[in-house]
Amino acid sequence: MIPKTIIEKEISNLSTTLKPITSQMQTWAEKNIFLKWGVLSRGKFHCLECSHSWKPELQSKSCEKYIKCTACEGRLKMQGCNQVHFKEIEYSAVLDVCAGYQVVRIICSHKHMKKNTAPSYFHKEVMQHWINPKGEVRTMSLSTNVFSGAYDAWQYYSALEIRPKDFQNSPKYRINPYRIYPSFKVLPVLKRNGFKTGFYNIAPQILFVSLLKDSIAETLLKSSQTSLLSYYLMSHEQNIRQNWQAVKTCLKYKYKIEDYKIWEDYITLLRWFKKDLSCSSFVCPKNLNEVHDKLVAKKRELQIKKYLLKMRTEILSAQEIYEAEKKEFFGLCFKDKDLTISVLKNVQDFMEEGDNLKHCIFTNEYYTKKDSLIFSARIENIPIETIEVSLSKLQIIQCRGLKNKNSKYHIEVLKLMKENLPLLKKRINKQKRAKFEKTALML
Repeated sequence: MIPKTIIEKEISNLSTTLKPITSQMQTWAEKNIFLKWGVLSRGKFHCLECSHSWKPELQSKSCEKYIKCTACEGRLKMQGCNQVHFKEIEYSAVLDVCAGYQVVRIICSHKHMKKNTAPSYFHKEVMQHWINPKGEVRTMSLSTNVFSGAYDAWQYYSALEIRPKDFQNSPKYRINPYRIYPSFKVLPVLKRNGFKTGFYNIAPQILFVSLLKDSIAETLLKSSQTSLLSYYLMSHEQNIRQNWQAVKTCLKYKYKIEDYKIWEDYITLLRWFKKDLSCSSFVCPKNLNEVHDKLVAKKRELQIKKYLLKMRTEILSAQEIYEAEKKEFFGLCFKDKDLTISVLKNVQDFMEEGDNLKHCIFTNEYYTKKDSLIFSARIENIPIETIEVSLSKLQIIQCRGLKNKNSKYHIEVLKLMKENLPLLKKRINKQKRAKFEKTALML
């Protein structure tokens, strides 16, 4: 994209003044962002880090997950035995200050490995995030291969170009580097707003922009609520802003939230019962799961006793809306031996699922979530876990069993669900094509 505005031209010019990535930075990346790999081939262990090979002991012949190289003493993660060439790609970042901008420089590094050969490396700066003291950010990046399925398939021969303002909505913008180069510079205003040296598994560009624009992020960092800050900035499914009064109560009484999703559901229940969210006895329970389950049961009891007729009417009307929004996914079912995972077809099923597993899937009206698709995992038609999947992200948001705990089939359920996410994607694409064809016919 050709720079057009004054700011775009300024950033493009400033980018050319930045010092190139030094060999010292590259050497640091080679030592700190990559794993050390090994392979078992023809009865020998081969260290892909120092090219040493040795015969394993009898008790170690089976492929282990990690072994120790007898030469460089590195802890090696084992690769598949049938591969000849190995490649690893990781990201790192260099932080700098230039003409009043905070600059986050994203480096993509490749490590090429082959047994009996020392590894070779390739480093390329693929992105620059330019952030001003007001928290406004513009990004420069290399072009990507549009024919590749990967969102970060960089065209390394291309030049860094300014990207549109809406680039922040792109997954490329949210790339989180594995390591930050330890010698870095930051704007004084970031230090004033609470930044010291930690990033807490948050992409630096996201952390910096939030600290400059969002008072919630600043408050959480200054209160040392780093896990909550990470959840707030990196999770797409959270309601901290909506529950800010309750969050401030937790900060005031230094209450540690063990399970954010359960806590947010619990706060939703407190709000439904019109409880005071500034009262620590409500907001900061000693046993979160226990009081959550009690409120779920109490709300269900009120719904059954006081609003039974109204609830029946609501279920009928909610069923019409739910069916109109999700009917394209009805009948979607995955099986593996006795385990079956299928989409909940009726709002009535949400109520039965919530009653059987004693969680809030019906009480908190999960059937009204437009971006969520709810699955029921069953063994011999007995519900064991309920799964919430994001339709926009194609990610499993949560998977809960009886009383929001994991069942003994939890790993099998997650595995089967993840394996079949491509089938869900096909349904979504089919739905989009059908809507497009319908619109075309109308025109």
